[in-house]
Amino acid sequence: MTMREKKFLYGAGGSAYQTEGGNVHNDWWAWEKATPGMEHSSKATDHYHRFREDFALAKSLGHTAHRLSIEWSRIQPAPNTWNQREIAHYRDVLTELRRLGLKSFVTLHHFTNPIWVSQQGGWENPHTPILFAEYTDKIANELGDLVDFWITLNEPVVYLNQVGWKGAWPPVAEKSPTPASLWKRTTRVLRMRSMFAQAHKLAYKIIHQHFPQAQVGIANVFTTTTTPLRKWWWNTMFFQATTGAHDFIGVNYYSPPHNKNPHNLRSDTGAPIYPEGLTEILLSLGSFQLPIYVTENGLADSQDKLRANFIRSHLRAVEVAQAQGAHVLGYLHWSLLDNFEWDLGFTPRYGLVEVNYQTLERKPRPSAYVYKAIIEQSQG
Repeated sequence: MTMREKKFLYGAGGSAYQTEGGNVHNDWWAWEKATPGMEHSSKATDHYHRFREDFALAKSLGHTAHRLSIEWSRIQPAPNTWNQREIAHYRDVLTELRRLGLKSFVTLHHFTNPIWVSQQGGWENPHTPILFAEYTDKIANELGDLVDFWITLNEPVVYLNQVGWKGAWPPVAEKSPTPASLWKRTTRVLRMRSMFAQAHKLAYKIIHQHFPQAQVGIANVFTTTTTPLRKWWWNTMFFQATTGAHDFIGVNYYSPPHNKNPHNLRSDTGAPIYPEGLTEILLSLGSFQLPIYVTENGLADSQDKLRANFIRSHLRAVEVAQAQGAHVLGYLHWSLLDNFEWDLGFTPRYGLVEVNYQTLERKPRPSAYVYKAIIEQSQG
């Protein structure tokens, strides 16, 4: 299948914590409140209440798919406590996508944990994969009939780096550079890697028990680094730990290492722009013999000067990979809306749609219409 066939999926994405606002029961919310100088997510874009408006915008911009996440801490705010009102909310969300004809890519874990899970040791606790499996079973049972694609985990290796190694994201741990601390951090990262792998395999099995034909994968961030150890860590390691538990590969790609910037273009966050890297990554995944979806690809560009060409060039990169045999079936731009970019706060602007954070007004940027024109042209 090529991008010029009608079944190729085009869309954009977002995550619950970055867009919904008011996620008071998770560890990020608690961390923001406890960290001096940290920008608070607060209402975010208020997508929780405005999802119909946002999905209508996506539909009007030609999108045929949308990626979102379900906030675990809304569903299970306390141990053994299921919030049926929040489950009903997400049922409304997914029903609206289905009504509009947008395929859903549903992420079950996008960096945030219920506070009580973190207090029990988070992803270092051997019991957390079981807790995640119980949550997955609940979602599959209550909402699975409305899910088209399942993403169990978003960028688990990023989580390992930011939480386990750097101690930069909640739950924050020791950052000391002493040999003892380095050993402790290494041990912590390896333990968390094992817990994430177990969680994904359990979730994969549970979803398939409910829906034997389900499409289940992860969204992994890939790099074009040539350093063997770094390439293994980012691109290969998690798949080796979860062999046989993937129906597709989700590719998140933003930029190459900083020393690889032949176009001399950078986003607002300083990230180099190198679309050829996406072709390289897509072709490197051929040995998995699985369908591929680009589940994140975007840039911070508050003036919208680079985004239109960024989209053009990265979609060309997908076509080049397809021409050489890569089985790529969809492209989801990051993101539909400007949103809360974790420890960077609200300053980076990734959205196809600009959000006025004072009024919460939505306004599609010119690049959103360029993307729409590309979609319409590709679909005849």
